[in-house]
Amino acid sequence: MTLVGTKMVSDGRTAREIFEEVIGNPARKKFGFGDKLAIVNVDVQQSYTRTDMFKTAYETDPKQIDYINQISALARARDMPVIWSRVAYKDDAGDAGVWGTRTDTEDSLQNIKYDSERHLLDPRCDVDGDDLQYTKRMPSAFFETPLASYLTWHKVDTVVVTGGSTSGCVRATAVDALSHGYRAIVPIETCADKHESYHFANLTDLQLKYADVEPVQTVVDWLEAR
Repeated sequence: MTLVGTKMVSDGRTAREIFEEVIGNPARKKFGFGDKLAIVNVDVQQSYTRTDMFKTAYETDPKQIDYINQISALARARDMPVIWSRVAYKDDAGDAGVWGTRTDTEDSLQNIKYDSERHLLDPRCDVDGDDLQYTKRMPSAFFETPLASYLTWHKVDTVVVTGGSTSGCVRATAVDALSHGYRAIVPIETCADKHESYHFANLTDLQLKYADVEPVQTVVDWLEAR
């Protein structure tokens, strides 16, 4: 039998090495930017960012929040929307659904309670009073939230997704952005995960299928040119 398709490759390369090869391919066609973007900062909350406070927190690039603040400020100055999502649940976790059934410890997802320390945005985040903020229940910042209608109202065609985790809520949000008809951009330095394997494997998958994975400077340059 002649093989036309591809058998799964196992060649010993790390997820980082594969990502660097994919991102370095100049022939890879991009979705590109449209006319107006929104910055969607996903779950930049203490439960996931404060490595000095919580076991569930993680850090990839130590300047992650600085980069998020930088592109958020540039977008805001150009009348482009900035959005901050967080995750939390009510006291009995009845709104966490099946997602809250795998573990039940004090560190478990469904035990992030409204207005708790874990629910709060990281104090390093520069949030403006006119930014949209809301609490979500599921991975995607689009699922059962006001995001889609907010982006429609603001005539946005491009969604820049930052935050954490790369393999979880960032990925889910970027996939949903594409599914809603938006160009999705994921700035590398603005995302974080617990292990470089998860981080780079998901950035690779996003780049190949669902989004443009770019250095944060690409977003800065586009905004500064507006």
